[in-house]
Amino acid sequence: MSKLELPAGAAAAREPAKPRITVAVCTYDRYEVLDSCLAALAGQLLPSVEFECLVVDNSPSRVRSMAESQRHAAHPNMRWIHETTPGLSNARNVAAREARAPLIAYVDDDAIPEPDWLIRLLEAFDALGEGYAGIGGKILPIFSTPRPAWLSDKLLGYVSVVDLGDETRALHPKEWVAGANIAYRLSALRQAGGFSTALGRVGSGLSLMSNDETELAERLAAKGGRMGYAGRAVVRHLVEKSRLNQEWFRRRIAWQAVSDYVRHPQKMYGQREVAWKRVKAFLANQPPDLRTQRAFALEQAPGAELEAQLSAIYSAVQCLLSAVGDTDE
Repeated sequence: MSKLELPAGAAAAREPAKPRITVAVCTYDRYEVLDSCLAALAGQLLPSVEFECLVVDNSPSRVRSMAESQRHAAHPNMRWIHETTPGLSNARNVAAREARAPLIAYVDDDAIPEPDWLIRLLEAFDALGEGYAGIGGKILPIFSTPRPAWLSDKLLGYVSVVDLGDETRALHPKEWVAGANIAYRLSALRQAGGFSTALGRVGSGLSLMSNDETELAERLAAKGGRMGYAGRAVVRHLVEKSRLNQEWFRRRIAWQAVSDYVRHPQKMYGQREVAWKRVKAFLANQPPDLRTQRAFALEQAPGAELEAQLSAIYSAVQCLLSAVGDTDE
């Protein structure tokens, strides 16, 4: 890990003495979208002396990373770290170790925070109180191309869209918030051991492991820390063209099954027979010539067909990981 900061004199002059909150942006070779995120952070209504911006760059080239850090040298309160160990969870943990404020907010490199984002997060922590270890905010989509007709509201969560209303409140059971807009009390995050490096994305997106935020929420809860939601703390998140196709959603749901198995192996193993029945029911509903693995890869018409296919893919991966056996019926 190497810190690529401003020259010592300039950094000391601009560094906030006692920031109230650290903003962490973890990135991997995505400088074209990072620029917009950092511009939005520079335009926050919270005075720059009250927060610091920490970029953890996982990109492979240190030379390129250094050059990019210098392009943003005018940012009044930025620190830039080139982190050689890959992985989003590791990068987030690096940010937690380096943070200087009692709160740390994570935002994706392709997200655009609203100008009052940090103010609303601070208000939410004040309103909910010390018992809340973490708070997530609203995430609205920016579609890079028109939203496909097959992309139902039910599937938006897979591209990190979170809209639970406008209130500031506790998260209800089975509700979740996403890492594109989430903040923690730093002491609670450190005590819980940070993010699991067995989960979360690595590198260029070939792996779509997830569940890092929800797994952390479970560990925080075990230590008495609650999770909240701040509906007025809003970021707008880019949904890139590469994700707006059914192939990506099929990959995403398969990796979700892997992520869930890593997180709860006994539970997933115990449900293997139910999963196998779902797979067989899906195949039985296909035309005779498609009752093979091809049925898991074909484009689906808008409507319930895609959701049924994705559910079957999830169940099939669960069965493979469980080595489920079949019996004649």
